[in-house]
Amino acid sequence: MSSDNKGRIPTPYSDVDPQDHQYQSHLKKLRLVDSARIGLTGFALLCGLTILGTAADTLAVYNATHLPSDFHLPLWPDHFDLRPTVALVVGSTIVVIANIVSLLCSKIKVLRNQTLVHTSLTFAAPFVGFTAVMISMIFFYAVNASATNDTLQSWSCQWGFASMGAKPHFGTLCSESRAALYLSVILVPIELIVFTVAGYQSILERKALGFIPSHKAGSPVPSA
Repeated sequence: MSSDNKGRIPTPYSDVDPQDHQYQSHLKKLRLVDSARIGLTGFALLCGLTILGTAADTLAVYNATHLPSDFHLPLWPDHFDLRPTVALVVGSTIVVIANIVSLLCSKIKVLRNQTLVHTSLTFAAPFVGFTAVMISMIFFYAVNASATNDTLQSWSCQWGFASMGAKPHFGTLCSESRAALYLSVILVPIELIVFTVAGYQSILERKALGFIPSHKAGSPVPSA
């Protein structure tokens, strides 16, 4: 053995194409972005379920305790606008469905391997959720600003201080209505962020295709 080779330790990665390291680094970034998108989608789903649960409960309590004007002690006014609460229920239902479909498409391998379907739903879910929650919020604030008719939130919060031993428990209804509204406000930027992350993920996936020809024929390409 020559003196030039003494003391040298052969490295196991000396024969690896440098571009392969770049490809693995790119895949790691892609997996991180994908995990962030799925995590935010799951959080948006939880927000949507909470909004749906609270808004639907207030609507159910109203339907159970609403009395016709013939009664001498009605719990609710004659002129009442339920549209803001209905808008929150409908909007949150759309958000829940869109995010469930997106998560199923990301987790079920058969659907995930359908590139066109997966990419389309990745963008469509947050866009549909963002649009639904924005429309419901705009409608909520537009109607709730009316000074003539009470809404479920305005009436229940007006009488929230009253201690009641039975339904409708205006204080609880007020809290649920506010929780649904505040979560809707939070959901707007979340859906927008998910849509942005989905766009960034799509860019990374297109860049990853540029690395594939450098791999040896028959070598597997890890999925994101």
